[in-house]
Amino acid sequence: MTSRAHEVTVVDVIAETAQATSLVLDIGADLVDAFAYRPGQFITVRVPSSRDGSVARCYSLSSSPHRSEPLTITVKRTRGGYASNWLCDNVSVGTALTVLEPSGVFVPESLDDDLLLCAAGSGITPMAAIVKSVLYAGSGTVTLLYANRDEESVIFGERLAELAAEFPRRLQVLHWLESERGLPDTAGLTALLDDRFDREIFLCGPEGFATVLRSAVAAAGGSRRRIHREEYRSLTENPFAASPSPCVPGTGGTTVEVELDGATYVFDWPRGTRLLDVLLSAGLDPPYVCRESACGTCVCWVAEGATEMVAREALLDEEVAAGFTLACQTVPLSDRVRVTFDRDLP
Repeated sequence: MTSRAHEVTVVDVIAETAQATSLVLDIGADLVDAFAYRPGQFITVRVPSSRDGSVARCYSLSSSPHRSEPLTITVKRTRGGYASNWLCDNVSVGTALTVLEPSGVFVPESLDDDLLLCAAGSGITPMAAIVKSVLYAGSGTVTLLYANRDEESVIFGERLAELAAEFPRRLQVLHWLESERGLPDTAGLTALLDDRFDREIFLCGPEGFATVLRSAVAAAGGSRRRIHREEYRSLTENPFAASPSPCVPGTGGTTVEVELDGATYVFDWPRGTRLLDVLLSAGLDPPYVCRESACGTCVCWVAEGATEMVAREALLDEEVAAGFTLACQTVPLSDRVRVTFDRDLP
């Protein structure tokens, strides 16, 4: 199992709604540094499975690192799902969970910026962390659009109302209830949010909601480049697995120098093989979660040489232009490449 996996203890279980539960975690004093996080990030949880041994799922942190709050994830049941339903049904105070350290790039660049947050259902989870962080640790203003089926489905409804009352000039919460207004539509969102589409926009919700929100931004003349999306999906590979998939050599080879956690390593990198697979096969422990280009956890910087990505979902155009790449998607093009994991995104 990866060295980034740790056992934490559930110290409180909070029923947020009939379908959503918050799990409050005790990480212990020795893991405080390892679990330092930014608002909007997630942790990956190992969930036991009789069929597969275990499955891994990512859950956004609803706690704020700027409020001295214990590490908290909020889990909503999914129809026909396994992991979230298992956590809601089986976890109690004292349960030990195996989790990976916080990851993710769904993070505001500055808590002093004015933000438009658009959430549907359990998409409120990272938004809760961002809202609290901006209000208590920054100077920005926040407009939060929150779509739900009905009033009983609203997660954190009381807390959001308290925050709006405490910060009336800096937080506006706009609820969209399907029971009252039908599903969100382009015209409705454009009318509701028209003067706010010039802000950085953070989006977390189902594909249908995301499509409508993008259409509303376009209809209002806003830039889709301002949209940052967090997408929940099942992982096809298990990051808790003890042994990585073996490398399959291609034609030719590259020498790669890798800087990771302050140490430097040199390897042969077979053409056509992805960088993450090379590092895992060599026994290293680089950061990664999804292996599908979605989470951005494995981002690194190409200091020398030429590479290309098979997919690059988690990176913006300007980040790619600046030399950043996703190790899980990167293959070599030149005979020598030098990369570092010890440089943060701008």
